[in-house]
Amino acid sequence: MNFKHILCLIVFSTLGFLDALEGQTVNNNEKPTIQVVKLDRPIELTGKLDDPNWSKAEPVELNYEVTPGDNTPAPQKTLVRALYDDKFIYFGFKCFDTNPEQLRANISDRDKMYQDDWVFVAIDTYGDYQRSYELCVNPYGIQGDLLATINGEDSSIDWIWHAAAATNENGWTAEMAIPFSSLNFPDAEEQHWRVSILRTIPRISRTQISWVRLDRNIPGIMTQAGFLIGLKNIKSGNSLELLPYTIGQKTGKLSDMGNPNSGFKYDPCKGRIGGGIKYSPGPNFSLDAVINPDFSQVESDAAQISVNTTFALQYDEKRPFFLIGRELLQTSMYYSRSINDPLGAARIIGQSGSLSYLYMGAYDRNTVFVVPGEERSNTVPTTLKSFANIGRLRYDLGDESYIGGMLMTRDFSGGNNHIAGIDWNYKFWSNWYFSGEGFLSRTKELNDTTLLNSGRLFGNTGYNAAFNGERYSGNGVNLSLSHSERAYNFGFTVNNYSPTYQAYNGSFNQNGIRQFFMRHEYDYYPSNSFIDFGAVGFHSFMRYDFSGIKKEQVVQPYLSLTLKGQTNIYIQHLTVNDESFRGIWFDKINRISYSINSRPMNVITLSTYGQIGRFIYRTSLPTMGTGHKLGASVTLKPTSRLNISLSYDRARLSSRETGELYYDGNIYRAVAIYQFSYEIFFRTIFQYDSFAKAFQLYPLFSYKLNAFTTFYAGATTDYLNYGGDIGTVNTGQQYFMKLQYLLSI
Repeated sequence: MNFKHILCLIVFSTLGFLDALEGQTVNNNEKPTIQVVKLDRPIELTGKLDDPNWSKAEPVELNYEVTPGDNTPAPQKTLVRALYDDKFIYFGFKCFDTNPEQLRANISDRDKMYQDDWVFVAIDTYGDYQRSYELCVNPYGIQGDLLATINGEDSSIDWIWHAAAATNENGWTAEMAIPFSSLNFPDAEEQHWRVSILRTIPRISRTQISWVRLDRNIPGIMTQAGFLIGLKNIKSGNSLELLPYTIGQKTGKLSDMGNPNSGFKYDPCKGRIGGGIKYSPGPNFSLDAVINPDFSQVESDAAQISVNTTFALQYDEKRPFFLIGRELLQTSMYYSRSINDPLGAARIIGQSGSLSYLYMGAYDRNTVFVVPGEERSNTVPTTLKSFANIGRLRYDLGDESYIGGMLMTRDFSGGNNHIAGIDWNYKFWSNWYFSGEGFLSRTKELNDTTLLNSGRLFGNTGYNAAFNGERYSGNGVNLSLSHSERAYNFGFTVNNYSPTYQAYNGSFNQNGIRQFFMRHEYDYYPSNSFIDFGAVGFHSFMRYDFSGIKKEQVVQPYLSLTLKGQTNIYIQHLTVNDESFRGIWFDKINRISYSINSRPMNVITLSTYGQIGRFIYRTSLPTMGTGHKLGASVTLKPTSRLNISLSYDRARLSSRETGELYYDGNIYRAVAIYQFSYEIFFRTIFQYDSFAKAFQLYPLFSYKLNAFTTFYAGATTDYLNYGGDIGTVNTGQQYFMKLQYLLSI
């Protein structure tokens, strides 16, 4: 490969490196502590801090405004206390507010309250900054929980814990009770936990105040957290949880989708039972197993515009079993939704000192294959049975650094895919990170061209994408160097994936490429301005094939602003965008992209995004087109219980030379939720996709005693517009009821 093509990227990287060295700062401030006091009886949560035991704990105060201010005095007073007994750790919050009528709070489902006022506790039980439990509660006692890792926050995780809150004439109060059985922590007589405490006050700005000072030259909050002291002789584990479920459903569909007059037929009512078991003999080990699990989703995936897309789309994971242990599996080589329809699955997860480990196995009944390529991928649904195995080891080196290994296999009759590799993250100079992963793969294809008969070649290897029984191996490498500080952020990434590299357990859909990414960003925090935050920077990107031929180059400057009124604006321009697609070189594929989000009041949230300019029309005979992808949404909360969200997405493309229209379509989505109480809501989703001429309607009644004890009753209805005199026809119908109950023994 001719590396002269990336010389400019290396030069810019070096300049950014030297610039950052000049601005290095070290935070040597002594960390504050919060003393937790032992109780001899549990506290009954009322949300009002009216139990006399709260007076036994000395409060700490949240003194620092960290957003948008930079460790300036907190605009409102907040006091926090901590207690514990044999089973729970408790946190109590007293949130003063000089304008309590301006509180932003809504009664919602779990994890839907992050735009409200809320208080927050983050707990790193091991003190190694690899993961932390983040627990939030709003003035109505609505809970939010997230798992934070060095790769970000995951709100799909749920734990069993309890909260209550109450408003008063001086502001509001909140209480949390967190069972030790929901936490993993060292087996030690005295615990040394890192704790960060925040309060968010969304008004003109989204103000955040903190217990500890947060230095913007140091990324993350847990590396700057304080200490929780006094926690002794606590135990977790030796617990057994059963999660049985039962579901009943009645399904009907059009006899022949190609013939709208073929008649609609209902299948007999069906029942299904299944469940899971979780055994935790100690605080650092658990065993999960599920039989005939119900991984059905009660919330539909939002439709995505797939026209003019040559790679497989990806969707978020929402199935509870696959959410556990995700902090150990954050790589594109693993994609849990590749396990499509498991009959059973089992998992072991644990930690011994600095070593974390995980094993998961699943028997999949309807395997879906994604066959990657340089310019496109193939998605192949089948009824084949397969075994998926995922093994993971990670050794934590402390201060966000680790080294790990992973082995993943997918075996089925007549074929298999095995990959093995290592990954790491190394933090140095307090705000520099060097991370990467390297994998080797071996693949034995199915020998069945009725499933996939494609002549698409894997580079110059002589192999192709067809399922014709070929055997091949491949390798994949990802390397990343990044830096983050107050005024400057930098990132440089290299990807190198051979043409025959495949990962059947992953979301990997592109191979045969060498990619180089670079980002520079300069940040500023004006004071006494209508701007809370601003950033200017640029992305650059180059891609080559494995023959050393340049296939794509991009330079993309951008501007990001956070304004008063909780308004965020992001604008970027593809100043340089040239690409080779199907052997044709397209240059000057320029376009502008933008996104605007605003929440000026509690009752309304507005957002819009768009890309306008030139696009390649990606067909077998590609051409240059002009068009756009646009979207907008509005969320209305006329009362604290009612939430209405409306969204609109559209895409249009026509020939730049002739004006011929290639496509023009829209997706409409409406979601209405009425929250009767913390536990009960009714929701209706309506969606229309004009590309497919398809309508969907999904009403749902939900009762949640907690995150795992649930009752659902709902329906799914699908319609298709056949046009002409036939019009819209009901093509699919399902009615279902589900009951799931968590038993703790």
